[in-house]
Amino acid sequence: MRVRDLLAPGAPRLRLLAGEEELDRQVTGVMTTDLQDPGRFLHGGELVLTGMLWRTGPADSARFVRTLVAGGAAALGAGEVEVGPVPDDLVAACRRHRLPLLAVPDDIAFGAVTEYVGRHVSAGRAADLAALVDRHRLLVSAAGAGGLDAVLDLLGGDLDLDCWVLTPTGQVVAGPADRLAPEDRDRLARTHLAAQQRGQHPPHRVRLADGAYSLLPAAETATGTPLADWILAVAGDLTEWPAKRRQLAENLARLVAAERTRRDDGRRLRRRIADELLALLRRDADPADVARVLHGEGRPHWLVLSADAAGLPDGALRPVLEEALPATALVAADGPTGAVAVLPAPDTAVPDATAAPTDDVRALLAPLEAGLDAGSRITVGVAAPVAESGGLRGALEEARHARRVADARAGRIRVAGPEDLASHVLLLAAVPDEVRRAFRSRLLDPVTAYDREHQADLLHTLAAFLRADGSWTRCAAQLHVHVNTLRYRIGRIEELTGRDLSRLEDRVDFYLALQLG
Repeated sequence: MRVRDLLAPGAPRLRLLAGEEELDRQVTGVMTTDLQDPGRFLHGGELVLTGMLWRTGPADSARFVRTLVAGGAAALGAGEVEVGPVPDDLVAACRRHRLPLLAVPDDIAFGAVTEYVGRHVSAGRAADLAALVDRHRLLVSAAGAGGLDAVLDLLGGDLDLDCWVLTPTGQVVAGPADRLAPEDRDRLARTHLAAQQRGQHPPHRVRLADGAYSLLPAAETATGTPLADWILAVAGDLTEWPAKRRQLAENLARLVAAERTRRDDGRRLRRRIADELLALLRRDADPADVARVLHGEGRPHWLVLSADAAGLPDGALRPVLEEALPATALVAADGPTGAVAVLPAPDTAVPDATAAPTDDVRALLAPLEAGLDAGSRITVGVAAPVAESGGLRGALEEARHARRVADARAGRIRVAGPEDLASHVLLLAAVPDEVRRAFRSRLLDPVTAYDREHQADLLHTLAAFLRADGSWTRCAAQLHVHVNTLRYRIGRIEELTGRDLSRLEDRVDFYLALQLG
């Protein structure tokens, strides 16, 4: 039977309070409990009946529901005879975890509900259900014994079901990483984020060279954005699977979400360290105090990132960066929309003190672009690596300057590093938007208007001429035109703008105007 059958005519008079979208879950039996943690007694598919005697406060509801979801329970029935109406915090917890919640009125005995379920569980499906329950039991026991890798190994060996748990940037959390190429992981992550951003209902499907894959969100806690949620990738098209196998994959996604919650609980200490570190840097504390906070991290060189987000919920950027950056990163919230990260510098960045792995950070965050709409963006400034904790304060200021430079750029993921602070880009970033637009318009509008009217290519020619440092022969060769043709085009640009491209000052003006495009 399914959860919706508990609400059908002739069923006990139960009231649905949450989980309207999950009524097609199969119910394999009934478990009655008032234990605070009944997880070890769950095998999957149960209707859990409780008198709510375990509840002493709102926090208990969230813990109890997480336990049921991790154990694969199909629904929760809350009896009102002992403690009265079902509390709002229990309803909210079930809605958050998409667990159907049924209120059992005080005149309906749990025994009546149990008897009704027992009659409607078909004897003809007993063998199939027993097999499913056994697999759920194995999943739960594997999760407790060896973590997600043990679960995925079990599924691969027992059911020939290949699965991976990925971060939103395509990094492997669990699963056989060597059997999924980096470019395939990148495409899976981008496809999932784009589908989530469009509001499509999972599973999201994508076809790679070796076949179809299905993608499910593994989100139990409210991060505020799919950009911070794990992804369960399953080889195959879930929409074509039998109901039992599909239910197994959906329960696996819930188990992965519960594992993510446990991991986040363990991250609290690092968050406290990160917050303390940022507070010290903000007030320019003694380097010895900064070194004390970093004691035990054991790294000689550090990298500092300053980030800000537009279009994301307040506080969402911190978990996004925690998932995108290496696990060694300390990420602190910096205001409602910002974050600061301090992480060990890659060895390749250390020899040159003026360099930073800006391109690496940009590549790391690139997949997140698929999950951002046109009005959203993530802007990141990267500082040069520092060797001593006393240099972190200066690195933070440098990262913030680089972030302001990045903010002046186009795109949904914008990254700038210390190399941009020693060029004209820094000056352009400090100029108000309206001034930059007016400067470009006054200089280049005559050229762009001429190109539109005559289908000419003067703007492209101008950019090529400047890249060739004013060399007629080199520029003509790059454009595949005769030198006389190039001279005619440059002359036309000079007539339209009143400028002289043989003068350094005018070349600089044209170059800056093109950079503002």
